[in-house]
This record gives sequence, C-alpha cells and structure tokens, in this order.
Amino acid sequence: EEAIFLRKKITLLRAFSLLIGSMVGSGIFISPKGVLKNSGSVGFSLVVWFACGLLSMFGALCYAELGTRITKSGGHYIYILETLGPLPSFLFLWAEFFAIRPANSAVVSLAFGRYMLEPFFAPCAAPVPAVKLVSLLGYYMVLTLNSWSVTWSARLQTVLSIVKLLALALIIVPGMMLLAQGHTENFQDAFDRELLVLDKLPLAFYAGMFAYSGWFQTSFVREELVRPERNIPLAVIVSVITVIVGYMLTNVSYYTVLGTQDVLASPAVAVSFVQRAFKSLISVVPVLVALSCFGTMNGGIFTFSRTLFVASREGQWPPLFSMIHIRRHTPLPAVMLMFPLVTAMVCIGDIYHLMNFFSFSRWLFIGLATLGLIVHRHRHPELHSPFKVPLFVPISFTIICLFTVAMSFYSDPVNISIGCTMVLSGFPVYYLIIHRQMSSRCRSLLHYLTHKLQLLLEVVQQEIKTY
Repeated sequence: EEAIFLRKKITLLRAFSLLIGSMVGSGIFISPKGVLKNSGSVGFSLVVWFACGLLSMFGALCYAELGTRITKSGGHYIYILETLGPLPSFLFLWAEFFAIRPANSAVVSLAFGRYMLEPFFAPCAAPVPAVKLVSLLGYYMVLTLNSWSVTWSARLQTVLSIVKLLALALIIVPGMMLLAQGHTENFQDAFDRELLVLDKLPLAFYAGMFAYSGWFQTSFVREELVRPERNIPLAVIVSVITVIVGYMLTNVSYYTVLGTQDVLASPAVAVSFVQRAFKSLISVVPVLVALSCFGTMNGGIFTFSRTLFVASREGQWPPLFSMIHIRRHTPLPAVMLMFPLVTAMVCIGDIYHLMNFFSFSRWLFIGLATLGLIVHRHRHPELHSPFKVPLFVPISFTIICLFTVAMSFYSDPVNISIGCTMVLSGFPVYYLIIHRQMSSRCRSLLHYLTHKLQLLLEVVQQEIKTY
C-alpha cells in the first residue's frame, strides 16, 4: 500500500552515535596489547595511538568530502566504483565479503563473548568453547534486530554509544586519579629504543587503526541520512576528536595502573585494569565493555548490508540483495548473507591472527578510495562540493596507507599473503561472471532462484531512488 524504499531515518545525533558506536568497541579494550607488543615500549605505543588517531582524522575528512561529492550509499565500494572503475570496486567487494567483514565481525564477536563471561570465571580465563558460543549468540541477536527494524537498530546504537563513553570514563577516572597522586613508575624509560623493532610497526598501526576503525560508517548509509551535506562532516569531525581524546586518556590510565608485562600477559586488558584499580566494579566494567562490542557489531551489520545492497543495485552482486522487506523496510537478504561466514570464523579463528588477516585488505582499499578522491577532483574540477579538504590530506593519507600495506609483508608474511591471495582470487571471478555476459541458461536459472527466494523472504526491489 506504500512505496518500498529505505527511509531517511538517520539524524545528526544518530550519525554521531553510529560513528562513536562503531569506533569505540572492542578495539580499545583488546588493541593495547597488540600496539604495545609491536611498538616495543609505553612511549612509542602512545605515539602510535596518537598517530593512528591523526591518520583516522585525515581519512575521515577525505570520506566526508567523498560523501558530499558522491550521493550514493555504499562506502568504500561506491567510492572506488565511481572514481577508479568496476574492476577495483569488485575486488574490494570480493575481499570485503570473503575476508574483511567476516573477520572483523568475528574479532568483535569474540571480544564480546570474552568480556561477557569474564566476571563469571575470574580470576581464571573463560573456556574457549563458552566464549565462542556466547559470541555467536550476541552476533545472532544483532542480526535479528537489523532484519527487524532500521529505527530500533539506530535507537540501540544511540543508547550503546552512551554506554561506551561511560565504560571509557570508568577506566579514565581512576587512572587519572592515580597519576595525579604521583604513580608514574610505569612511564620510566618510556622511549626505550632498544625495544623498538621497525619492521613490526605496521602491525602496531594495524592494531591501533582497528580500534579507530568506524570513522567511515556514515558513508555506507549516505542515502538514509537527513541533510547529509551538513551532517556527514559535522558528525565525522566531532566523533573522531572525541574518540582520539578518549583513547589517549584510556591508554595513559592503562599504563598508570598496569606495567608493560601485565598488559602483554592479559587476555582482556580492561578486566586486568579493573582488578588492579577498581575492585568494586570488577563485575560492572566487563559487562559495559561487552555492550560496547555489541554496539560495534550492530553498526557493522547495519552498514555492510548497505554495501551489498548498493553492489547488487549496480549489477556486481546477485539481484536478490538489492531487495527490501515489504513490511519491515529493511534490506533483509543483504543483512542475512554474512551469517554463515561469520559463524565459521568465530568457530575457528583467533583474535590477533584474524586482525592481521583482514587489516591488509581493508587498508589497501581505503587507500584506493582516497586515491579515488584525488582522481575525482582532477576529472571533475567543475563539480561543486559543499565540503572540501586541502589536497595534502588525501595525498598524505593515501601514501601512508599504501606504504603501511607494503611494509606489512615483512611483518607478517603468512597472514598478509593469505589476504593478498583472497583479493587476487577475485580477478577470474570478475572476468568470468561480471565482465562477460552470462549465458541465457545461467540468467534463467538465476532469475528462477531469485524469484523463489523473493517469495520466501517477502522482499521486493526498491521502488524509488533516494540518491
């Protein structure tokens, strides 16, 4: 009885909540160990954290301009498609679906399960099978919610963003109090050069950038944003500055209370921090951290489903995934598609190996997207953009991303080679299925399967364009 399309339901507050909720998740509670391990010392790890924040701000500003220049949803995918062409955009889509997104979702899910169970098993570590079971239950809950309602997913993200900031405050306040009392012993010889291993620095940056990742999330839902020309840059700038300040203070608090050996030995840094500094909250903080991870899962599913939706609409993914539920007005097929891969990675994966595995592909394509901004400016000098960043910002960000990706081959050749192979495996798929037209028999079979699944899921094509 009414038009079927994705409504504009994301206001400035919800955009801010989406960014905060996506950035402040498992990263700040699990990445300090990875950053410290690969940077070597407390001082260099803090430098890495600040550099990652600055790099994230550069990337976020580039994406804010791309979001005002290109009016479609889809994030990295649509920016690469519109600026560099269909082949690199399909390679991103291939790597994102089979490697980047499921591995990222598995990392966040495993962190959720670990922190949720930590209070029940402390001081012992939670059993791995129990952690994986709770991780999957949390992921399935978020999957169901995103299939049910866009509005309720956005509302949950707003509430959980407040919870995330509260969790950070409960770590920052006691650490700052101890620091003010003169507890600076853990900062002695903070910049010990003998511990610095340069070829490990890219892995330190991957761990840090994982904690900041999420600054690009509004670009995935551009068509559902209210007043995107104003709200994208505003939400991006405020949220990234908030997260940089929060992360720096949180890491200083960690190191004030815990020594380097304690951080490296801890499977859950935030829990070890609370055990040492704030025993009265030993059962509260892990739950808050788990809820933070829950919010990150929610934001990830919410945005990635839009990538598949747009890719299907552009003809590079099966047509079923550009369809919307007739009553719920959610992209149901796109939301449900990640279910089997994330389940498999949670069952067989380890957090830190998964992090290196997907980081290579993610930062390669983010660097290509900002390279696309430079190309787009050169090709369309007449195009007026309501938000424009100085040219050195996308140039610097692109060079750093691609250099870090190249250096990572020396740091972790096995996982990086697997990620590279995953990207390259998309070449024959593109030329056999996308570049060449399918035979009439294949098209008929695809149409038949799409029609049957369409009836089963109660979904239809979007009726009007929102871009």
